[in-house]
Amino acid sequence: MSAEAPSTPVLTGGCQCGAVRFAVSAAPTRISICHCRMCQKASGAPFASFADIDRNDFRWTRGKPAAFRSSSIAERDFCAACGTPLSFRRIDGPRIEIMTGAFDRPDRVIPTQQFGTESRHGWVVGIANLPSQTTMQNYGPDKMATIVSHQHPDHD
Repeated sequence: MSAEAPSTPVLTGGCQCGAVRFAVSAAPTRISICHCRMCQKASGAPFASFADIDRNDFRWTRGKPAAFRSSSIAERDFCAACGTPLSFRRIDGPRIEIMTGAFDRPDRVIPTQQFGTESRHGWVVGIANLPSQTTMQNYGPDKMATIVSHQHPDHD
């Protein structure tokens, strides 16, 4: 990971509470979804989505994440304060894979490839066709007016 600050970050992001933030100075080389059982467990979700970045184009800008050695070849970084999963990286490898949901603009990191499909749940392919509601429709304006978010905003 580079000690120098990127002059103009291409992408930024961080954890839910804001204790850990990062900046990326070049576009990811690959954006993918992984369905493997290890990624399911690490993300607490049916799949994980990652942006693959050269470590020279990446730096932590606030705080440092905790790490869990999930296998003999890899570690997964997360915020020790709020638990947000942040990355997957091969130990001593030249790249880091940042979870796309941790970016301030996850709409800019669009997956183009899938891995670990042996563990992909059959129902995943039909998600777009499920009945859906916005958060406002789900809770209603009265309930939404009472909710106070403690989440860090999607910017510094």
